[in-house]
Amino acid sequence: MNISSLLPTSGVVSCRNYSEPSTNRAICNVSRCHFPMFGCTSEKIAKLTCQSSHIDSKRSSWVLSSHSNLPFGNRILEASSIEEIYDTLTDHLLQTLENNWDDSNGKYIIGLSGPPGSGKSTLAMEVIRKLNMVMSEKDSRKDFSDNIDDFAIVVPMDGFHLYRSQLDAMEDSTEAYARRGAPWTFDPALLLKRLQILKNEGTASFPSFDHGVGDPVEDDIFVSQRHKVVIIEGNYLLLEDDIWNDISSIFNEKWFIEIDIHKSMQRVLKRHISTGKPPDTAKWRIDYNDRPNAELIMKSKVNADLVIQSVDRPV
Repeated sequence: MNISSLLPTSGVVSCRNYSEPSTNRAICNVSRCHFPMFGCTSEKIAKLTCQSSHIDSKRSSWVLSSHSNLPFGNRILEASSIEEIYDTLTDHLLQTLENNWDDSNGKYIIGLSGPPGSGKSTLAMEVIRKLNMVMSEKDSRKDFSDNIDDFAIVVPMDGFHLYRSQLDAMEDSTEAYARRGAPWTFDPALLLKRLQILKNEGTASFPSFDHGVGDPVEDDIFVSQRHKVVIIEGNYLLLEDDIWNDISSIFNEKWFIEIDIHKSMQRVLKRHISTGKPPDTAKWRIDYNDRPNAELIMKSKVNADLVIQSVDRPV
């Protein structure tokens, strides 16, 4: 099947032949992105690797699509710098909203997952910042002239940690605190409820998390009618188990940041130590809690529409 029969013939990514037919792989190089609706033109050199048994070796052009049921399966985004990844994802979302999304009054919701230390929060914030910057520069879109943060917003899953009082009430509260950050120490039912409200009503309040206090802060994040893009970022958003699967079904797109688990755990170890944990305690927490959680999260990569290869910032 020719991929050009499935996707728009005009786009920002051109697929070239790849000399490994046994892998059914095409390498796609981002060239130039034009968004006349938003007045955005930018050069890209990021590389997208599209993997699927449905892709043949014929040359075709296509745009990153918003639909999670595309027949060519997971895509892989690779780049030589993290800034290229930010720019490529930003341009992809602008292009999607212009060409491939017909719900102008709704929300375009992305679920961003990956193990601890993979850079989820930074990636989400940078993509949102760039989206808001593009929209704020458009004088013709007066709805966004007063507040540059009105177009896109990030909602971290951290706000759905169980309260310490809930951990205290568990049969083994010591174990609950030791494993805080595992799936069962979150409130996915509340997350699902808030996402359903957002999807159905166009606005919703979400909790944040106060790391100093160690508890959520209720209704600290408000997604308004003016927000069109919402990135939900968190560890377990792409799990298939029980209610997590219901959560995942709400997302228009599902992204996953892939990183070597040893590298991600080194980042988390440094984070623990920077917050005052003794090195031995920090290492114990990595082995007892963070690594098992990361190994579980890595298994959910198969449920992503787009897999983003982690790139280190230059030192």
